[in-house]
Amino acid sequence: MALRYLALGDSYTIGEGVAVEGRWPMQLAAALRANGVDIADPQIIATTGWTTDELDAGIDAAAPQGLFDLVTLLIGVNNQYRGRSVDEYRSEFTALLERAIGFAGQRAKRVLVLAIPDWGVTPFAAGSGRDVAQIARELDSYNAAAAAVCAEHDVAFIDTAPVSRARGGEAAMLADDGLHPSAALYTHWFQQAYPVAYRHLNDEVLP
Repeated sequence: MALRYLALGDSYTIGEGVAVEGRWPMQLAAALRANGVDIADPQIIATTGWTTDELDAGIDAAAPQGLFDLVTLLIGVNNQYRGRSVDEYRSEFTALLERAIGFAGQRAKRVLVLAIPDWGVTPFAAGSGRDVAQIARELDSYNAAAAAVCAEHDVAFIDTAPVSRARGGEAAMLADDGLHPSAALYTHWFQQAYPVAYRHLNDEVLP
């Protein structure tokens, strides 16, 4: 029976503006299969615009059943966009991470968290009138909080923020809306997550 994968998040997980196969969780699952890991395509619980509390409610509504062999979590950009505090984010992110670990059967090594990308480097941000330096500072604080919570829970934090900041403003790395990543940028993300996912799955899957 194929391993089960649950992907939790917002527009960055659902892949706003890209084809289904271009979403980074789909790319991750495909790469794992190509290298001998029998894993199904992810069940995705994610909606563009969701904040941490909205994802929590979305999980309740979707009511995923059973345990999963891999769970990924990427959430928080909309908290920052709406001006919510880092302290609130840390608290709500912690609760979501603990839910994710529960979906993985309390196997923290089967959970991966990806960093929030800096949307301030995008053409959308440049035209928005927002202070892009402030966006960067706030998202750095959000990601630092998420990384610290992950460390406390023995969960891998995949720091995709640097590549997103370095390349996220390039035309080839953007969807047509000038804000969300293209499949090409999602490839960079899954390539960072892949070695950790492969190692953690195979530590327990292989005899």
